[in-house]
Amino acid sequence: MSAKKIAVIIGSLRKDSLNRKFAHAVMELAPASLALDIVEIGELPVYNEDLDAKDVTPPQAWTQFRDRLKEYEGVLFFTPEYNRSTTAALKNALDVGSRPYGSSVWSGKPAGIVSVSPGATGGFGANHHLRQSLVFLDMPTLLQPEAYIGGAAKLLGDDGKLNNDSTREFLKKFIDTYATWVETNAKKK
Repeated sequence: MSAKKIAVIIGSLRKDSLNRKFAHAVMELAPASLALDIVEIGELPVYNEDLDAKDVTPPQAWTQFRDRLKEYEGVLFFTPEYNRSTTAALKNALDVGSRPYGSSVWSGKPAGIVSVSPGATGGFGANHHLRQSLVFLDMPTLLQPEAYIGGAAKLLGDDGKLNNDSTREFLKKFIDTYATWVETNAKKK
């Protein structure tokens, strides 16, 4: 059986973000049944429906993003929390991928969410706000274990790698459970 292709979407655009570091940590822990690739979202122009009209050629970055996402069988999101929500970049990526209406690249793809924050609540608000959008986008989203990584900076060494065994064990459990979720919920080809 070939590995399921999973898009990893990181809501933080900072090159050295905590979410990016945790995404790499989870990718290293992933079982062989998953092939995870980061799909960048920072170059996507802000969604404007006028640029998606029938007689208009949409921005090339949108078309490339949509075409690329069609290749994947699931999506793993990493999000920080900004003002009790996800980032504007992540919301924009959801909007770009969901349009034009009726042509969403998200529909039916099993999703997982990891929220990472230096704060104590681990991005709880962002995690749940993102879940609301994923329900509408018809993405079956892993319910348990929930992944809220609080105090994230303290869980990484100077090299940017995980330095906490219990966090590593938790993330391993999370990605293994997500792999089972994908196997159960991915559309059959």
